[in-house]
Amino acid sequence: MPFRTRTAVSGAVLATAAVLLGPAAAVARPAAAPAPAGWSAAPAPGDGAEPSAQDRPYFYLEGAPGTVLSDRLSLRNPTGHAVTVRLRGSAPGWWLSLASTEVKVPPHTRASVPFTVTVPRDAAPGDRSGALIATGGGKGSGGGGRDAVPVHLRVTGQGLSALTVEQVSVHGRDGAAVIRYTLVNRGNTALTPRLAVRADGLFGPVLRRAPRTLPTVLRPGQGVDLTEKWPDPPGLDAVEIRLTATAGGGVQGSATATYTVAPWWAVAGGALLLAAGAGGLMAVRRRRRTRAAGPGPGTSGVRGAGPAPRAAEEPRPPGGDRADAAGQLAGSGSGARS
Repeated sequence: MPFRTRTAVSGAVLATAAVLLGPAAAVARPAAAPAPAGWSAAPAPGDGAEPSAQDRPYFYLEGAPGTVLSDRLSLRNPTGHAVTVRLRGSAPGWWLSLASTEVKVPPHTRASVPFTVTVPRDAAPGDRSGALIATGGGKGSGGGGRDAVPVHLRVTGQGLSALTVEQVSVHGRDGAAVIRYTLVNRGNTALTPRLAVRADGLFGPVLRRAPRTLPTVLRPGQGVDLTEKWPDPPGLDAVEIRLTATAGGGVQGSATATYTVAPWWAVAGGALLLAAGAGGLMAVRRRRRTRAAGPGPGTSGVRGAGPAPRAAEEPRPPGGDRADAAGQLAGSGSGARS
């Protein structure tokens, strides 16, 4: 249900509000340009008394996410002519809604303008600061001028802290390197991060940086891109870089990236070695295929060679074999008779 702030009617209540709001709220209402026509704007009192800087110099509202807080702005016109005043809200103006953005205040009259502040359901706990701006309409409406009334809002609730390191990359140039990364506040409380850097190569550690506080404050849901300079990275190594971010309350997040660097002569030598190895492997495979296929037809004296070709023979007449046999018998008989 809607929550209505109480009017600070005593010094003790104002002191308590100042402690809760911290230095920003403890400061009195900032000096605004005095309204030349004599009109003024201030928080409306709760007891019907004339509003003044000593009564309530600013609005203080407090509520949980999802609640609607209400209050009233008082416009006082002690002059003898009517004044038209335009109203608007500054940050967090997207939470603030006025009952009217233009009010005509009659002479010697005080007008009260209601407004509400709707705290989003996903709003993070913490303090917010803004203002209600009142501007006179100029000569045609009874005088110009400007007045601003601060609005301090405290969103209550349980805080949740979470921090992540994302998109880590390393880029080298001219013998140096730059580590790029993104820090993201994943919680609902503001964080002041600290960062530690560690890098390990093939033969051991190459970079050690102790945690140091970064010059930034991360709002809930905010992400920021940052860099770390690395002036003396190794000239030939494969390195793993680890970034570790911490914040109050034991919050921690980390991420890693790899960085490989080699001079041109090492790259060229490696390419030549690869090419030579590939050529040798192809020669060995070709030799093995040749041995497996064996020699061609007609090659003698090698295992797997085919039969040698037969010598050419003279043609023989029909019955030549029988004639030779008869001649051999006749010859043997004549030798016996001798």
